[in-house]
Amino acid sequence: MRHPIILAVCMAGVTALAGCGEKDANATVERAFKDVNVVDETNLSDVMLTVADPNEAVSYFARSVKESPDRIDHQRGLAASLVRAKRTTEAVGEWDKVTKMEDATPEDSVQLADALIRSGNWARAETVLNGIPPTHETFARYRLEAMVADSKEQWSRADSFYEIAVGLTTTPAAVMNNWGYSKLTRGDYPEAERLFGEAIRQDNTLFTAKNNLIMARAAQRDYTLPVMPMEQSERAQLLHTMALSAIKRGDVETGKGLLREAIDTHPQHFEAAVRSLRALENG
Repeated sequence: MRHPIILAVCMAGVTALAGCGEKDANATVERAFKDVNVVDETNLSDVMLTVADPNEAVSYFARSVKESPDRIDHQRGLAASLVRAKRTTEAVGEWDKVTKMEDATPEDSVQLADALIRSGNWARAETVLNGIPPTHETFARYRLEAMVADSKEQWSRADSFYEIAVGLTTTPAAVMNNWGYSKLTRGDYPEAERLFGEAIRQDNTLFTAKNNLIMARAAQRDYTLPVMPMEQSERAQLLHTMALSAIKRGDVETGKGLLREAIDTHPQHFEAAVRSLRALENG
């Protein structure tokens, strides 16, 4: 007579186990989907920080910050996206918030200094950089230190920081170009020419360095194009730069000849060079 009772108890136990199993299974599924969402969110954040439209990225991270105000990665994303969107005043405010968060790092202060320089606040940028521990030795930090020293015409200090920065990156072309421009502004044309040449050897697509190299050579009254990779349209633009530099130095006839060569070289109509030549000939 006890069998029905035992059977009922056993069935209840099976049902309970089944219920527990179902709950565990549901929890596992939820965790799996949560993990997938985290991965998807990380990938989306990476996309937003690199290839997405900057203002679209700003909107995305602004929503993310509103939903999770304590997440420093979202706050960093918003600040970095504002820099990409060239909204530097807003970027300064957001990087300020990042540096005050619990998990902030010295690199966040470097990024704040970068935003301050972009917004023209050199004095505060220097203050922020001075507050970063000397043990935080990164390319980004020393590049900014060099720029600040340049702005104060502290040339030896700038050279020291540029040299350190070059040694801390595997892609030094841009910072070599900056260093070369610093030398150009000081009137050290041979050294500027050398640094621009080094920058081009590191990255032969860097047109800014090519253009600066032409200005450094023209400042020494060298009106010949150096041997380096260049497209036909680039060659025409560089000839135009050289022509204007020659005219500025009083070598007007040389400048006219270079303008004509630039016009003939350009694969399309070169309006800027045409206007310059017309102004000289009609003036």
